[in-house]
Amino acid sequence: MNDRLTVYIMSSSGSTMRQSSISKRTIAIFFSAIFVFILICGYVVTDYVTLKKTFVNTGNLERKIGDQDEEIRSQRQQIQSFASEINALKNQIVQINDFEKKIRIIANIEKSPEEESLFGIGGSIPEDINSNLRINAKHDNLLREMHNQIGELDVAFTNQEKGLSELIQGLEAKNNMLLCTPAIRPCDGWVTSKFGYRESPFTGRREFHKALDIANRHGSKIHATADGTVISAETEGMYGRTLLIDHGYGMVTRYAHLNKFLVNKGASVKRGEPIAEMGNTGRSTGPHLHYEVKLNGLPVNPDKYILN
Repeated sequence: MNDRLTVYIMSSSGSTMRQSSISKRTIAIFFSAIFVFILICGYVVTDYVTLKKTFVNTGNLERKIGDQDEEIRSQRQQIQSFASEINALKNQIVQINDFEKKIRIIANIEKSPEEESLFGIGGSIPEDINSNLRINAKHDNLLREMHNQIGELDVAFTNQEKGLSELIQGLEAKNNMLLCTPAIRPCDGWVTSKFGYRESPFTGRREFHKALDIANRHGSKIHATADGTVISAETEGMYGRTLLIDHGYGMVTRYAHLNKFLVNKGASVKRGEPIAEMGNTGRSTGPHLHYEVKLNGLPVNPDKYILN
């Protein structure tokens, strides 16, 4: 068997120019080398493409990790900011509670004994949350502390709301009581007889005068000394034309020796409102007002209830 191949190189005219003989083994080795080279080139190209894809993916992952790190950093900053806001809210509610205490002392309004303290049983103020952690530190403990203090703040807000509602009701009651407490002079004029013992202008004997007598011209305006309701407007023997006003809280005022009523029974009156004219009716020595103040049915000195 011939193990060699002869290769003839001819010219374009057909004549033989050159003859070469190559063994089949050499040709096989040559094509094998080309095949191996092609395989190596394919492997290298494939590996390059794979490496390039890996590099691109690695870049994308690095960007994602960077974005996630920035997001985590931002979230931790927000957590720390929220912790600072919790501390500020706690301080504000403590200040409001202190202000409420001052108002209660001024108005003499005590808290109900059954009312809980500001931060629940015990009432101790929680310590401020430490919001100055490193950004790269774990915030688990901070989150737990924030959660606990939010619950305590909720209790504090509820108790503060109850306390303020009770204070408002107490102030309204105080205000109503003040409005219904005689506090001004019922009319202009001169005091001719004070509350207490005196010599009777009619009998000359020592007697207890349970009112304040104020003299002025006939027809001078008489004013209500506090808010109230007219419970009587009629003639009462020696008092003459007499007007009674019930102010509530056990307070009643009497205006006697009147010339004319300016309000009727059942009318609601306000402090300073004209209610009658000064007269000389009943047992009287001249135009004047007989002004009485009664507390729980007992006469008290009207001078103690005149602030103007």
